[in-house]
Amino acid sequence: MSTIDPVSVGESLSEHQRNLSVDQQTALHSAAVRLRQDFGQYFGAETIERFLTSSYDQFASRASFDNYLPLLAERFARQRLQAMQRIEADTDGPPIVLFLCVHNAGRSQMAMGFLTAFAGENAVAWSGGSEPGGIINPAAVDAMAEVGIDISEEFPKPWTDEIVRAADVVITMGCGDACPIFPGKRYEEWTLEDPAGLGVESIRPIRDEIEQRVRTLLAELNVDVVEVN
Repeated sequence: MSTIDPVSVGESLSEHQRNLSVDQQTALHSAAVRLRQDFGQYFGAETIERFLTSSYDQFASRASFDNYLPLLAERFARQRLQAMQRIEADTDGPPIVLFLCVHNAGRSQMAMGFLTAFAGENAVAWSGGSEPGGIINPAAVDAMAEVGIDISEEFPKPWTDEIVRAADVVITMGCGDACPIFPGKRYEEWTLEDPAGLGVESIRPIRDEIEQRVRTLLAELNVDVVEVN
């Protein structure tokens, strides 16, 4: 692995990023250093910083929580770099399932929560939205908490080409023509009621149907289910 040169990422900052406070700039720089430590043996520093800064811009125009933007950008950039690593390595690994809906605030987040909890390290779950919302639906968070799964730390995010290309299975939930299509992948459309604006009581049936669909999918992928305590 190459030595990490603690240079600023300032030269690649967008207008959004130049308006950050000194603390936020420092956080973004620290994120770049961590990503270079983890992915420097696979990608050059410029590539890693480009993923980080472009990930930042995905959130900056719509987020109302500026203090968390560097953290969200780092988490999203990490997922994108993992996707690129999977594509370029062209090796087998745990199946990757990508759940897509419109706002990435309810259905796709619940599905990702179930698959992550049930599959452990035997499968990978990602999610995204065609028009990502600002926050996860609080009622969906509460509904999942009732079954012992915490999705409160998740965040709505878009999808990118490399994330779709790296996925083995793409599950769409109402995003229609906006959902990306790449040849050679397994696609499924799950017709589910949109939980936006619903209370926990109304979301429970949607949650339970998603759980059963995820269990069926894992069985089809020959992934053993780990029961949630």
